[in-house]
Amino acid sequence: MAAPSISTRITSLFACKYPIILPGMSWISDASLVAAVSNAGGVGILATGPLNEQQTREAIKKIRLMTDKPFGIGCTLLMPGAKENAKIAIEEQVPIINISLGKGDWIAERVHGEYGGKVLTTVTNSKHAQSALDSGADALMLTGHEAAAHGGDVTSLVLIPSISKRFPEVPIVAAGGFADGRGLAAAISLGADAVAMGSRFAITKESALAQRMKEIISGSERTESDTVYGKNFDGIPARVLKSDESLRLNVRPAPLMVVIYRAFNAARKMNIPLYKVIPGLITQWEKMYIVAQFGAATESLMKATIDGNYEEGVQFIGQSQGLIGDIPTVNELVQRIINEATDVSSRSFAALGGGEKEQ
Repeated sequence: MAAPSISTRITSLFACKYPIILPGMSWISDASLVAAVSNAGGVGILATGPLNEQQTREAIKKIRLMTDKPFGIGCTLLMPGAKENAKIAIEEQVPIINISLGKGDWIAERVHGEYGGKVLTTVTNSKHAQSALDSGADALMLTGHEAAAHGGDVTSLVLIPSISKRFPEVPIVAAGGFADGRGLAAAISLGADAVAMGSRFAITKESALAQRMKEIISGSERTESDTVYGKNFDGIPARVLKSDESLRLNVRPAPLMVVIYRAFNAARKMNIPLYKVIPGLITQWEKMYIVAQFGAATESLMKATIDGNYEEGVQFIGQSQGLIGDIPTVNELVQRIINEATDVSSRSFAALGGGEKEQ
């Protein structure tokens, strides 16, 4: 028997059954995982960071062959190729565009005007939330400090109620620290309308993450403390799985020339033309140095995520790994989360007096 549907502003906005989102994770949130999450009643978001324009278009078409449910694509606008991939998504009329690290007013204008799609913008604080709304965002994804990869400075416990209080009319997706039904129930209580569960969905049967990494992360010896957070790995404060290699790489940033060399090498491997990288290095040095650092980190990320090389690679993971202890199918996971959230909410309601006021 399927878990009951849950109605929130996000399920209404995105026309999905459950308020659960798969965020775009490079080399993990591929067409198959996106479709699996959308078919299970959530919303899958395609990671386009590693994709060129043709690959993005092909992935969108593949998703549509596997599901008729709503889905989205992610566009990290700071990175080379993101603008071009966003244009492909608009041409293909993808229902939801998830923007991060950049101003997306032109995307919102086209998405809203050309086919009535929705824009979800990822932010980490009130200032960026206001900017996103000014640029036409329909909803916000709030990334707390607990999150894998590039979470903010503020924990989800404070970030969600703070932003929801400041912008009460805006639907909110909470990200960072959520991996089960208790988290979903808590997020809704704090003012969110849905949760994004990157680390949890990465450890499912349909996920493209290397099997060895799935087994390591879901192993009983792993806890919420087994992550490393710092800015020296890829230029932006990031949370990764604790290992000898991730500890070593976070001690200090790589030398400038090493960063540039590795960034160009990563661009070549990802089929990003150098003419898209070099002008930025010249005219926007500060931003492009961050991009170069991120590009330099790509090799380490691919070793872990694709090859399962824990010893030499680095894996993005959130503190929610302490809540992950198995490798279910996506549908099994979603059903479990919704049933648990419903049960927890009912018990919490009863514990608080069932809504009865004292006479």
